[in-house]
Amino acid sequence: MRDRRYRPSRENPLLILAMDHRESFGRTLFGVEDDHPDARQHAAMTGAKRLIYAGLARTRAELPCGRAGVLVDERYGQPVIDAARSDGVVLPVEHSGRDWFELEWGRHWLEHVRSNRPDFAKVLVRDNPAFPRERRDRQLRALREVSDALSELGTPLLYELLVPATGAQLAAVGGTEDAYDHDLRPDLVTRVIADNQAAGIEPAIWKIEGLESPDAARAVVAQIRVGGRDHVDAIVLGRDAPAARLDHWLAVAAPIDGFVGFAIGRSIWEEAIAAHHRGDADDEAAIDQITGRYLGFARHYCASEKTVPG
Repeated sequence: MRDRRYRPSRENPLLILAMDHRESFGRTLFGVEDDHPDARQHAAMTGAKRLIYAGLARTRAELPCGRAGVLVDERYGQPVIDAARSDGVVLPVEHSGRDWFELEWGRHWLEHVRSNRPDFAKVLVRDNPAFPRERRDRQLRALREVSDALSELGTPLLYELLVPATGAQLAAVGGTEDAYDHDLRPDLVTRVIADNQAAGIEPAIWKIEGLESPDAARAVVAQIRVGGRDHVDAIVLGRDAPAARLDHWLAVAAPIDGFVGFAIGRSIWEEAIAAHHRGDADDEAAIDQITGRYLGFARHYCASEKTVPG
């Protein structure tokens, strides 16, 4: 993806394998406590990210459409960053495992972007219009600084947005996450995007939780492109969802003009890495499983892109 002329599109999507997980990666798979791995755990996590990337690299000749990308962190994935230049690198700049946005490297964050020269720099943000106004305003100001600095550097911003339900919102839909996703989250997503735009935050790509209907997907695209933002796009994130749910989200988004790919992580590699770490799978078996899962989602997305939107 080093070709700067490439712009993801509905017909030529960007299919990202996400492995920038850090705090949760160590805690759930390697027994790391308090986000402080020992030398053995650090080595195991770095090795696991090499395996995940090996699974992606094996798909090159079989990718049914679009281009591969890899979302990977410096902390455990620097060898992957160094190896993945031709696939396209997305570098996270947020501190892992935080409820509110915080830069991982503090005031030195931009130096890390300059030294790694990613195709995109990514922020992960949790927001909801019902969250405390003061905290939201503080977060938006911090994100505006990141957006402005990346614009000056010429590095596009990829904005990963999670809109978790409040207790009151869940109660309003009977207490189920599925009902929240269907009935409330689409409108909340567009409202949060509008708040970011009003604050001067200008991503090139919005990474959005899966949407249940084409109308919801169209509403998100209408908001991200409001006010002449015709070159802004969206991709679907995996959210560690079951394969059937993720297939539905991909099928909804792929035919919609303005959705240009996906970024899927744990749903592809978690089982393989857990089995490998337990000693139940060797390198080759883990790589094969990751390759198969990634290609399965890629094929589903590329086939769905050709369907007529509902």
